[in-house]
This record gives sequence, structure tokens and C-alpha cells, in this order.
Amino acid sequence: MSKTVCLYFQVHQPWRLSPISLLHPDKNPKDLFLGESPHTNQEVFEKVARKSYLPMTDLLLKLCKQYKTFRCSFSLSGVFIQQCESFGLIGEEVLNNFKRLNQTGQVEFLAETYYHSLSFLYSKLEFCEQIQMHEKAMKKHFGVKPNVFRHTELIYNNDLASAIQLLGYNGIITEGWHTAIEGDTPNYIHKAHLKDISKTDARIYKKFRRKHSFIKSLYQKKDLPVLAKNYELSDDMAFRFGDKNWDHHPLHSETYAQWIEESPGDTVNLFMDFETFGEHQWEDTGIFKFFEALPGELWKRKIRFLTPSETIDAYDMYGTYETETWVSWADEARDISAWLDNDLQKSAYKKLLKLEEILHPLRRSKKKEAQNIWENFRKLQTSDHLYYMSTKYWADGDVHTYFSPYESPYDAYINFMNAVDQMAQRIKKFQSQ
Repeated sequence: MSKTVCLYFQVHQPWRLSPISLLHPDKNPKDLFLGESPHTNQEVFEKVARKSYLPMTDLLLKLCKQYKTFRCSFSLSGVFIQQCESFGLIGEEVLNNFKRLNQTGQVEFLAETYYHSLSFLYSKLEFCEQIQMHEKAMKKHFGVKPNVFRHTELIYNNDLASAIQLLGYNGIITEGWHTAIEGDTPNYIHKAHLKDISKTDARIYKKFRRKHSFIKSLYQKKDLPVLAKNYELSDDMAFRFGDKNWDHHPLHSETYAQWIEESPGDTVNLFMDFETFGEHQWEDTGIFKFFEALPGELWKRKIRFLTPSETIDAYDMYGTYETETWVSWADEARDISAWLDNDLQKSAYKKLLKLEEILHPLRRSKKKEAQNIWENFRKLQTSDHLYYMSTKYWADGDVHTYFSPYESPYDAYINFMNAVDQMAQRIKKFQSQ
């Protein structure tokens, strides 16, 4: 088989916190995300929908019709789906476009944590419950059961891979960081380095293990295939495309297709934010026209597209993907310093963990107030809140500033901590009733 391309797009919008004050607690909203500025989240969603989600899904539908061999994959966070459901006709239109893409039979939806969280780092039970919630959302809206897993921001290490294998997934995608890849190229399927799991964690994973038919279970792969992002080619499109100071600007689809053809290996995995198209790279950069022409240029070179599952089925594994430390696709460091680096982030993270301990007794409560508290807590787990607190001031600083709704990382920290304190008060009041 000739070389193939695997396209994956992350589709996510966080629920942004309302302003929370400890000086005037009576004025704080009961729902931390729907307070004084109830339209803030909606305004952001509508802006990105018009600039990115709608034109890009329309383009993908066109490409699916034009090229029956075209393939791509998505992970839609649960909070993104919630916003589609909450924000009227435009949200409905965005979600319907993804449903239409699903009906082509040419796309694949991946599994993830519902709240785009870092829950694996602090609660295996919460991690598994969020995955289960996400699977139910995928079944409800698209009638599919994802078979390949992607963790929040492609965060990965050997422990996570071992958990995903025990949960019964057929593969996982992550960043193609050279320190983790045997052979130093991401353009092959790699085998995850699996570890022994503690008995406590193993019991949790066994409880949530995905059910397979008897016949399928006989042939279930013991190893976990890893698809690693080709970060150089992916970032050429996602970050460098519109940079007029870049040596290769303006980038043409013919040139890019040639780079793919010359890149050694079986599969070139192009992973990026869906907002690359129209939001991070504005329409006037030519990003839509570039992408529209790309399948034709690859077709000329006999390079076709495969989904992650199709890629796993098409090739043998080559070498091992092994990393004890955390890898992600964020920032130049490709680790978890985007979320857990400075004192602000570490302090907020510890506060979040403490809140999870206090909340644990309410996990199975059917009372409406308890469920509302849990929903707010889970929205607080969304990784973006810690991302906003980053104080990086080198090459990554502009990226963090671009995504943040706050004037500074310190404002993000103060508002988050106020929100956590209000949550703790609500929990205490509820438990005393």
C-alpha cells in the first residue's frame, strides 16, 4: 500500500466562568457559568461557528461528495455538544452538519473525556465516568460507539495507554514527540508500552470496560496501537500557514502534498484544532482554498486518506511509543506545563482535587441540587481554566493570551479560586440540609 494520510480535528469550546465575587456572594450566579454575562459563551460560540465550524463542515461535506476516498476524524468534547444544544439555530446547524458528515460514512468520531478534563491525573473513577458520558453522547447524536481514544490535548504517558488498553479501545492518538518514538519518526503505527496496573485501578477499569461481542473479543488485539501526530507538517498548516515571515509563505497545496509524499513512512498523521480553519487561520489567509485543493493534489500522487481505525487495520505496528513523563501537543515543550507549571496553576489544581474529595459522597445523589453541583464541578475540570493561568512569556505566551477571556493569568486564577470557594460553600450548605 502506498502512503496514506490520517486527518484528525479537535472540536472543543469550554464553558467560560462568569465573574465570581467573594465580597458580594448574594450577587453570584447559582450556575457559575451563566451569571452576569449570560451571552459571553454564546457570543464566542456564534463567532467561531460563523468563521470556522459552518464553513469548514460545509467544505468537508463537499469534499466527501467529490472524493469518495476522502476521510477525516473528529473528537467533539461533551461541552462543545452542550453548547450546540444550548445556542439556538446556529448551534443546531453546526451539530446537524456533523451529523451529515457522519451519514457520509467517510468520517470517524473518537472517544474522550466529556468535559475535556485532566481527570486521569487525579481520579480514575471520574476519568472513566466522563468517558462513559461521552460515549453516551456519541451514541445519542451520531449512533456510533468510538473505537479509538484521544485524551485531552493529546496528553499521554505509559500509564494512560495501559488504562485505555484495559478499557477495551482499539487504539489511541497522541503527539509524535521524538523523545517517545522508537525510530524517531511518527509516520508509522507504534505499539504502546503497557504497564502493570494497581489492583484498585484495575477494578475501576474492569467495571467500565467496553463490551465486545464474543467473536470480536477472540481477535481483540492485546497490544494498543498508537497513532502519533506528525507535528512538523501539522503545525505548518495549523500555526505557520498565515505567517508572512515564514520562509514558505504563501504555502500552496501542491507544495504541501509534495512534502507529504517525501515524508518517509506509512501514514502521515495530521492532527490539529478544527478552529485552525477560519479562526486561527482567517479566511483571507487562503486556508479554505488551500485545504479544498489538497485532496486533489494528494490523489495525483496516489496518496489516499484513511480514518484512525482504518489506518490501524491497514498497517503493522513498527516500534514502541514509550514515555513515563507526560507528553502533549501543547506549546514548544510538548508536556503538561501548559496547565500545571506555575504556582497559580498548582494552587488551583490542588484546590480542585480537594473539592473532588468533598464532593465524593454526593456522586450517586439523585437530588437536583446535588446534580447541579456536580455539573458545575465538572465544568470547572475543563482544562482550559488552568490553561488561562499560564504565565509563559516566550514563544508560547501569545497562544495562551489568544485563547484567554481574562486580562491576565492572575485574573483567571482569582476568578477560578472564587468559583471553587463558592462551590465549597454550596456543598457545605447542601450537606447540612
